[in-house]
Amino acid sequence: MAGRRRVSTGVAWADGRSEPAAHTVTPGLRELFLVGAGMVAGLVGTAGGITSLVSYPALLLAGVAPLQANIANLIALVACWPGSAVTSQPELRGRGPWLRRWGVVAAAGGTAGSLLLLHTSAGVFGRLVPFLVAAGSLALLFQPWLAARPSWQDGGGKGRVLLLPVGLLALSVYNGYFGAGSGVLLLALLLLTTDPLMARANALKNMVVGAATITSAVLFAVLTRVDWAAVGALAAGLFVGSLAGPWVARRLPPGVLRWLVALTGLALAIRLWLDPAG
Repeated sequence: MAGRRRVSTGVAWADGRSEPAAHTVTPGLRELFLVGAGMVAGLVGTAGGITSLVSYPALLLAGVAPLQANIANLIALVACWPGSAVTSQPELRGRGPWLRRWGVVAAAGGTAGSLLLLHTSAGVFGRLVPFLVAAGSLALLFQPWLAARPSWQDGGGKGRVLLLPVGLLALSVYNGYFGAGSGVLLLALLLLTTDPLMARANALKNMVVGAATITSAVLFAVLTRVDWAAVGALAAGLFVGSLAGPWVARRLPPGVLRWLVALTGLALAIRLWLDPAG
């Protein structure tokens, strides 16, 4: 068909496994679409942790197969880190020691999650994705309830001391494996354990997510084939969106945004459950 091409976005593994994509995509339009989707994802994600619930479905719509879309998404998310770091300087002032300590934990978790993903077959991952997307969407809906639970904040004792390291490590493993909804859960965790002020907890969340994402991106770049055209387009949009996100998204109606993205995520989960090929 003139002017169109079949995009091969399968993952090539050492043992010869692959994950072909079946979508036919017009050259150039895919990248323009991903830039725009990345801007939206970076804008809303750096203010609340819902980046992947926008960017991952966008990659599927652009014709990227599920497992390769996940890898491209995780690498492109690195672009959110510098933008949000620059814009969140007031909230991060004086937090260097905290970030150095817990950034290492997040990076270790991200590495473990990415290694787990690289040992997951495309078929298994395709069956898991609907449930991962649904879990992230439900986490987004329940985040205000989780953050408002006084019993979590008043628990004290050993359980309270362990909540941050155990929770951060577990969520960073999930972030390195898939990530949709991990930012929401991390934000709730930091609101409960570190800082009750949304703006400051959100800035810290963006930094620890960045630490986990960078290690994942390095592993994927070295160990597997990557759709760099999709990564580059999505990353460009994410960077622009993340620069404006901490400022603009504070002025958006949070309840409307939360429900819109969460319900869209649940709809996507149902669609992927009925049609794992996306």
